[in-house]
Amino acid sequence: MYVRRTVSEWHLRTRSLEVGARTLVMGVVNITPDSFSDGGVSFSHADAVGRALQLMDEGADLLDLGAESTRPGSRAGGADAAVSAEEEQARLLPVIEGIRRARPDAVLSVDTYKAATASEALAAGAEIINDVSGFTWDADMPRVCAETGAGVILMHTRGKPDQWRGQERLGGHAVLRLVRDGLSESLSVAERAGIRRNAIVLDPGYGFGKRFGENYSLLARQAELLSLGCPLLAGVSRKSFLGHTLAPLHDGEPAPVNQRENASLAAMVAAILQGASIVRVHSVRAAAEAARIADAALYAF
Repeated sequence: MYVRRTVSEWHLRTRSLEVGARTLVMGVVNITPDSFSDGGVSFSHADAVGRALQLMDEGADLLDLGAESTRPGSRAGGADAAVSAEEEQARLLPVIEGIRRARPDAVLSVDTYKAATASEALAAGAEIINDVSGFTWDADMPRVCAETGAGVILMHTRGKPDQWRGQERLGGHAVLRLVRDGLSESLSVAERAGIRRNAIVLDPGYGFGKRFGENYSLLARQAELLSLGCPLLAGVSRKSFLGHTLAPLHDGEPAPVNQRENASLAAMVAAILQGASIVRVHSVRAAAEAARIADAALYAF
């Protein structure tokens, strides 16, 4: 069953975006040496800016810039995080400035859970803060987002990356309940800080503390999260659960990251048909084309 999305305005720091009328494609720019998907490819400032401009030319509606890997096993979110706020900003801010010089109208999101980095990035011209912790890892983040009027993406994560491999497995109903309850609490924190509901998008957090099949249980019932009253963003691109599903086609081994593109598109289309208004992707041109087909099916009835 397809799910019709509500059309609404997502209020950002200085502008707004219409969400729901068509799927918005968010292109990923990792300014890191160790991302699970493309670590090191865009690590230099010049390469990162070039990658960002390429993704916009391929059809990205907005960009998500990240300067710290939150791959499984990383120390992200802890007191001993591998990347300090200072290092994160040194990687990130010149790229924001370079993109804005080349494309002043670019809509930039910053993937960070650190309030200090969020503050500097917004001052440099970012419009959106994408907090993978859903406001749970830095108590100052809600205040920064409220005071600046930033658009906010609140993602659900179960624990921290260095805890994921040891977590207890969950059943299908349990994982949906866990995500819904976690996102509901993140929304409450945001609203107590004075962040408007129309500034918020929710992300179920595929792969973030969800093990393999748990992600499919979540994907199949993702549309139920629309009851929380915010648009949904889905980030399934290149995730490890896709690689494990493809193992029978790869001599019993999980498909490597560079062989998950077709699976990424399939999962992305499923997410769109289950209510996602925004998709976060690495390969923009293919995703933009697939999203157009999914949208055509979505609004054909």
